[in-house]
Amino acid sequence: MLNFMRSIPLNLLFTVAPLAILISACTAVDNPSLTKPSSPNKMAYPSSIDPDLNEHIYPNEAVIAEEISDVIEKSIRKQYSVGTALRDAHPKAHGCVRAEFQVKKTLSKNLAQGVFIPGKTYPAWIRFSNGSRDATQADIKADARGMAIKLLNVPGKKLLEDEDFTQDFIMINYPVFFANDPNRYMALMQDINSDSFFKKLQIPFALGSKGTLIALNLRTKISNPLQTRYWSMVPYQLGLGSNRQAVKYSARACSPIKDPIPKHPSHDFLREALRNSLQKDGACMEFLVQPRTSNTMSVEDSMTEWKETQAPFYQVATIRIPKQVFDTPDQNKFCENLSFTPWHALPEHKPLGVVNRMRKVIYDRTSRVRHEMNSAKRQAPQ
Repeated sequence: MLNFMRSIPLNLLFTVAPLAILISACTAVDNPSLTKPSSPNKMAYPSSIDPDLNEHIYPNEAVIAEEISDVIEKSIRKQYSVGTALRDAHPKAHGCVRAEFQVKKTLSKNLAQGVFIPGKTYPAWIRFSNGSRDATQADIKADARGMAIKLLNVPGKKLLEDEDFTQDFIMINYPVFFANDPNRYMALMQDINSDSFFKKLQIPFALGSKGTLIALNLRTKISNPLQTRYWSMVPYQLGLGSNRQAVKYSARACSPIKDPIPKHPSHDFLREALRNSLQKDGACMEFLVQPRTSNTMSVEDSMTEWKETQAPFYQVATIRIPKQVFDTPDQNKFCENLSFTPWHALPEHKPLGVVNRMRKVIYDRTSRVRHEMNSAKRQAPQ
């Protein structure tokens, strides 16, 4: 492990932090100790798990989620002055674009659940981003890349009440995450946010060898956000009652053609690539669902990929991004005020697993802190 740690580039220390925040009618087991927030401003931890989909609770995970939220809030308040706060994860956006999410006209019954109503079209906003917590980082740096989708005009009661008519899908350009255990994640966040350089050197030990390899592999270079494949990394429920199943999501370009990375890229060349693409023409992406085919594909283990050879992906929708001008001051400001969370969802798309349960609390806290520091109202887009 010592030799392995010495081979890790120092910028891994600044890549792991924002990625870590990503963790940043069914049979259920209720745990009252997990349901009550400790203050009116704190999000209630998910109150139930689904043993039939093989969920299980880790010891003290609700408490640890609050402790992680405290660490991240302190970091945000330390890093940014009032009125300038950015997201702790994925603060650098390549742009927010208007889109249409067109569900296929014909779907099998097991896939035609929730928002996947055959023939239905939803307006949407999509935010493309870098993963690094350094919003000034050049786009040519190897990094994780994010795609956050917010569907609009989605009827039905949601799992969170702050947005009544939206459904979010959050994805990264890598199929797995680098941490499962809440205690290991808490140790990681303490090391990342420590002022001690020697504590930061402990990050590989907090992650473990498998987690460190995943974190290193997450860091990639891309030529255009529209031509990159994205994965949900973690699982979700699809459907309700006896027909519900565990699935993962993915999105990819309709065409396999990719632009080359420029020989002399500008600092923000991914924003430029997105802008140039959409000034010339529209773009097309496929939205895919991967149903779990075996209980050996754990909903609690986000570090192990569900191999496509064993569990194929199926296209359920086409994302149409029309020709547009998105890079304007007003639209960029609008983009920064958006809040994305996998818990902006219908019950048919309930997030599964410990990473998603912790996300509910962590995402809410970081969004509230950012909006409070910027004196910006949290509201759903129209």
